[in-house]
Amino acid sequence: MSNIRKKVLLMGKSGSGKTSMRSVIFSNMLAQGTKTLGATIDVEHSHVRFLGNMVLNLWDCGGQEAFLDHYVSTQKDQIFSNVAILIYVFDATTVSSSSEWEKDVQYFEECIEALRGNETSSGAGVWVLVNKMDLVGQGPEGSKEREEGRRRILKEKKEELELRAREIAVSVEGRDARPIRVYGTSIWDESLYKAWSSVIHTLIPNASLIRSHLTHLRNISSSIEAVLFERQTFLVLAKSGSEIDADEDELDDVEVEGGVKGLDRKRFEKVSEIIKGFRLDCL
Repeated sequence: MSNIRKKVLLMGKSGSGKTSMRSVIFSNMLAQGTKTLGATIDVEHSHVRFLGNMVLNLWDCGGQEAFLDHYVSTQKDQIFSNVAILIYVFDATTVSSSSEWEKDVQYFEECIEALRGNETSSGAGVWVLVNKMDLVGQGPEGSKEREEGRRRILKEKKEELELRAREIAVSVEGRDARPIRVYGTSIWDESLYKAWSSVIHTLIPNASLIRSHLTHLRNISSSIEAVLFERQTFLVLAKSGSEIDADEDELDDVEVEGGVKGLDRKRFEKVSEIIKGFRLDCL
């Protein structure tokens, strides 16, 4: 069986945490171990195999200004061709600096414009990860005040970025493109697994068929849920019933009757983090 290759661009300014999250997800590195990582120079390529024959061709693009300029000018045709997914990483700690944030957003817009302007990548999905969310918000860690502050910041930035991406798509293609997806992340908690699971799920061939098989397994085993994890990264690939990121009003009858609404919405990502941490402890 031939390999199915999917090109994924990982972009964003230097220091936003791109290489750290890549190392945590794909290289089994603990969050504290990322402190030893150096800056990415130009583009680092890595290949990750999923589900036997699907290969993730990950391009980790250095974020220094000199590289950023080349990506959208002299290297544009090479970088932005045949892209399946663009993941742009923002540093959440810059939201308090309007000049730094605006500069980063302008580069994000240039990347979107280059992506939408390439015929081979015009239909690519776009994920935005506002990273280092653990460092924003006011009040004691774990307090309601701090959590509400983080949600407010993420909501404001999400609306801003969605609008800008939509305007660029219309100006370049003359129509709306697929909406971007925005997640707040941190390498120190399960939010990173949730965001990357969402990315990988959209790349899986026959994802709907896998979900139907999981739903059948759930039903014959009289369970509430059946979940498929990727064995190396422990990312969530698919689940039974509704979609992975479905809202409460989109649950199927078995999920509603089983009380899924009352379960922790971060349960899958927490399981991923626990199992992966346990495996690392056993090495």
